[in-house]
Formats: sequence, structure tokens, C-alpha cells
Amino acid sequence: MSQTLGLIGSGMIGASVARLALAAGLEVVLSNSRGPETLAELVAELGEGARAATAAEAARAADLVVAAVPLTAFERLPAEALTGKTVLDTANYYPERDGHLSELDEAELTSSALLQRHLPDSRVVKAFNNITPHQIVTLARPADAPDRSALPVAGDDEHAKAEAVRLLDVLGYDAVDMGSLAGSWRSEPDTPVYVLPYLGDVPAMSVEEFLRWTFETPGVTVPAGQVAKLVEVAERRRAGEARFPSDG
Repeated sequence: MSQTLGLIGSGMIGASVARLALAAGLEVVLSNSRGPETLAELVAELGEGARAATAAEAARAADLVVAAVPLTAFERLPAEALTGKTVLDTANYYPERDGHLSELDEAELTSSALLQRHLPDSRVVKAFNNITPHQIVTLARPADAPDRSALPVAGDDEHAKAEAVRLLDVLGYDAVDMGSLAGSWRSEPDTPVYVLPYLGDVPAMSVEEFLRWTFETPGVTVPAGQVAKLVEVAERRRAGEARFPSDG
């Protein structure tokens, strides 16, 4: 199992994954677009095993990298430093935030396929994109727990997917394989497995109220069998407005 996890993007999703990784005994190298010095408070909060670096340094130091950045930041990822690395892509396409991209609007590509095109010498795996940041932490369970949840993954490289599955297991989740990056749309916004199953009954509220509410609810267990069924029944539509955008 990877001993050092690199985080490119240290917002809510990146910080949540970092917390689980440190709890599992991994070393974590955090980075963001503003420089290592801006991460001092988060590193201090996370404690031993966490340090800050530039994105390129985090990529080079890591055995496995999590890219927890918005879709519009893909082009700023350090492609050379990520050569040969497995990169977990947490991003989603929100047209109202990212602007309209014709290849995604017309369902010609998935957002992860776009990332793979930007990182031709890396191995991209879609993961952590269909669950809200707080629930990443609150729903994590040991391998033998009866209430363990699962998360979907997709990728074109089987070895890379196996690495991602092992990481999920260490962090507290089972995994459901959705196939190649071309099929990663099955966990994108407005699909059955996206966000809502992990939250249960959601009260009627605004987006801002919803985001606050997610930090007050522990979430709902979604086992692998349920995730597999939700992935299977997904229907692909042209991109529309997603209801609950996050930082990834």
C-alpha cells in the first residue's frame, strides 16, 4: 500500500481525504495553488505526518496522488511531475461554475477523460467525486464493519484502479468498479449515486443551507451492492446545472 499520499488541492475534499490517510498511518503531502505557506494552519491542525509543499513537490514525493481541484484548474496541474503516477480525480463538471465545455455538454468525453488527456503520462482514476466532504470522514469504517459504505471508481488502467481500490480500503471504504474513464459519467452530478444516497432524507433548502447542513449530519451507509445498482441504472444526459457544487 502507498506510504505517502500527495494532495493537489487542499480544500474541503482534499482535507477530508488527508484526515483519513493520516488516521490510517500514511504520510500526507499537501499542496494548493497559493503556496505551502498558506497551508500552515491546516498542517498544524492535521498534526504529525502532514506537511505542505508545492504541487510539483507533492506529486514527486507521493506514491499516489489525489487531485482535489476544480475542473477549471486541470491545466495548472504539474503534468511533468505527475509522470508515471496514479492520479485520483475528484472533480465534477458544473457548467454554471466552470463555464460550458462543448465536449462535456455533448457527452463526447467525461471530465476524467479530459484530465487523462491533459496528463497523458499519468494513470487517472475517478474517485471521491460523488460524496460530500464531511461524509468522506463520517462514513469511513474498518474493513470488517457491517455498516461499511462503498464508493465508485473508474479508470483505463487496471493496475491504477487496483491502487485506488487499495487506498479506499485503507481509508475506510469498499469500491465498485464502473469500468473505464468513458463510463465515469455514471457517478457524475445528477446521477443516482451522486451525493444524495450518502445523506438520506434531505430537507428542502437552498444550496447554501444544504452545504451547511451536510456538516451537521453524519450521513447514511451505502453498501457496495446498493452502489452497484445505482451505477447500473444511471442514464447519461447532456450536462445541465448541478444542484450541489463543491470544491472538487
